[in-house]
Amino acid sequence: MQIGELAKQTGCSIQTIRFYERKGLLDKPSRTEGNYRLYNKAAADKLTFIKQCRALDISMKEIELLLAQKAEPKQSCASVNQLIDKHIESVDEKIYELSQLKNILQSMSAKCSDNKTIKDCGILNALER
Repeated sequence: MQIGELAKQTGCSIQTIRFYERKGLLDKPSRTEGNYRLYNKAAADKLTFIKQCRALDISMKEIELLLAQKAEPKQSCASVNQLIDKHIESVDEKIYELSQLKNILQSMSAKCSDNKTIKDCGILNALER
Protein backbone atom coordinates (compact mmCIF):
# COMPACT_ATOMS: atom_id res chain seq x y z
CA MET A 1 0.00 0.00 0.00
CA GLN A 2 1.13 3.56 -0.60
CA ILE A 3 1.52 6.20 2.08
CA GLY A 4 -1.94 7.72 1.54
CA GLU A 5 -3.62 4.37 2.08
CA LEU A 6 -1.48 3.71 5.16
CA ALA A 7 -2.47 7.11 6.52
CA LYS A 8 -6.18 6.35 6.03
CA GLN A 9 -5.89 2.87 7.50
CA THR A 10 -4.07 4.00 10.65
CA GLY A 11 -5.51 7.48 11.13
CA CYS A 12 -2.04 9.04 11.02
CA SER A 13 -1.18 11.92 8.74
CA ILE A 14 1.31 11.49 5.93
CA GLN A 15 3.59 13.99 7.67
CA THR A 16 3.47 11.94 10.87
CA ILE A 17 4.36 8.76 8.99
CA ARG A 18 7.33 10.48 7.36
CA PHE A 19 8.37 11.91 10.75
CA TYR A 20 8.38 8.43 12.34
CA GLU A 21 10.46 7.17 9.42
CA ARG A 22 13.02 9.97 9.88
CA LYS A 23 13.18 9.19 13.61
CA GLY A 24 13.80 5.52 12.86
CA LEU A 25 10.64 4.26 14.55
CA LEU A 26 9.29 3.01 11.22
CA ASP A 27 11.51 1.09 8.85
CA LYS A 28 12.30 2.72 5.54
CA PRO A 29 9.71 1.39 3.09
CA SER A 30 10.47 -0.18 -0.22
CA ARG A 31 9.92 2.00 -3.27
CA THR A 32 8.13 1.57 -6.58
CA GLU A 33 9.84 2.28 -9.87
CA GLY A 34 8.17 5.70 -9.70
CA ASN A 35 9.81 6.20 -6.25
CA TYR A 36 6.54 5.93 -4.29
CA ARG A 37 6.78 4.46 -0.80
CA LEU A 38 5.27 0.98 -0.41
CA TYR A 39 4.15 -0.29 2.99
CA ASN A 40 3.06 -3.72 4.15
CA LYS A 41 0.84 -4.94 7.00
CA ALA A 42 3.82 -5.05 9.37
CA ALA A 43 4.38 -1.32 8.82
CA ALA A 44 0.70 -0.63 9.48
CA ASP A 45 0.82 -2.71 12.67
CA LYS A 46 3.94 -0.93 13.87
CA LEU A 47 2.41 2.46 13.10
CA THR A 48 -0.73 1.51 15.04
CA PHE A 49 1.48 0.47 17.98
CA ILE A 50 3.32 3.80 17.87
CA LYS A 51 0.04 5.71 17.65
CA GLN A 52 -1.33 3.85 20.70
CA CYS A 53 1.85 4.68 22.63
CA ARG A 54 1.63 8.36 21.71
CA ALA A 55 -2.03 8.41 22.80
CA LEU A 56 -0.75 7.31 26.22
CA ASP A 57 1.81 10.15 26.17
CA ILE A 58 4.68 7.68 25.91
CA SER A 59 7.74 9.53 24.67
CA MET A 60 9.54 8.81 21.42
CA LYS A 61 12.53 7.50 23.38
CA GLU A 62 10.29 5.18 25.38
CA ILE A 63 8.59 3.98 22.18
CA GLU A 64 12.01 3.23 20.74
CA LEU A 65 12.77 1.10 23.81
CA LEU A 66 9.41 -0.67 23.63
CA LEU A 67 9.91 -1.45 19.95
CA ALA A 68 13.35 -2.89 20.71
CA GLN A 69 11.82 -5.06 23.42
CA LYS A 70 9.01 -6.12 21.10
CA ALA A 71 11.63 -7.31 18.61
CA GLU A 72 12.90 -9.81 21.23
CA PRO A 73 9.70 -11.76 22.03
CA LYS A 74 11.39 -14.48 24.14
CA GLN A 75 12.99 -12.06 26.61
CA SER A 76 11.47 -11.16 29.97
CA CYS A 77 9.04 -8.26 29.94
CA ALA A 78 10.40 -6.92 33.26
CA SER A 79 11.99 -3.94 31.52
CA VAL A 80 8.66 -3.12 29.85
CA ASN A 81 6.97 -3.15 33.26
CA GLN A 82 9.71 -0.90 34.66
CA LEU A 83 9.30 1.54 31.78
CA ILE A 84 5.53 1.73 32.30
CA ASP A 85 5.94 2.08 36.08
CA LYS A 86 8.35 4.98 35.48
CA HIS A 87 5.82 6.50 33.07
CA ILE A 88 3.10 6.19 35.74
CA GLU A 89 5.34 8.09 38.16
CA SER A 90 5.79 10.81 35.55
CA VAL A 91 2.01 11.02 35.06
CA ASP A 92 1.55 11.27 38.84
CA GLU A 93 4.04 14.16 38.94
CA LYS A 94 2.19 15.94 36.12
CA ILE A 95 -1.12 15.47 37.91
CA TYR A 96 0.36 16.96 41.09
CA GLU A 97 1.83 19.92 39.17
CA LEU A 98 -1.45 20.54 37.35
CA SER A 99 -3.34 20.35 40.64
CA GLN A 100 -1.01 22.98 42.11
CA LEU A 101 -1.49 25.14 39.01
CA LYS A 102 -5.26 24.83 39.33
CA ASN A 103 -5.11 25.92 42.98
CA ILE A 104 -3.05 28.98 42.08
CA LEU A 105 -5.42 29.94 39.27
CA GLN A 106 -8.47 29.48 41.50
CA SER A 107 -6.85 31.65 44.15
CA MET A 108 -6.16 34.34 41.57
CA SER A 109 -9.68 34.12 40.19
CA ALA A 110 -11.12 34.67 43.67
CA LYS A 111 -9.23 37.98 43.92
CA CYS A 112 -11.25 39.64 41.20
CA SER A 113 -14.88 40.26 40.37
CA ASP A 114 -16.52 41.39 37.17
CA ASN A 115 -17.42 44.82 38.51
CA LYS A 116 -13.81 45.98 39.08
CA THR A 117 -11.82 48.08 36.64
CA ILE A 118 -8.65 46.85 34.98
CA LYS A 119 -6.69 49.16 37.31
CA ASP A 120 -8.12 47.29 40.34
CA CYS A 121 -8.12 43.82 38.78
CA GLY A 122 -6.97 41.34 41.41
CA ILE A 123 -5.76 38.86 38.82
CA LEU A 124 -3.56 41.37 36.98
CA ASN A 125 -2.24 42.71 40.27
CA ALA A 126 -1.37 39.18 41.43
CA LEU A 127 0.47 38.55 38.16
CA GLU A 128 2.63 41.62 38.76
CA ARG A 129 3.88 40.30 42.09
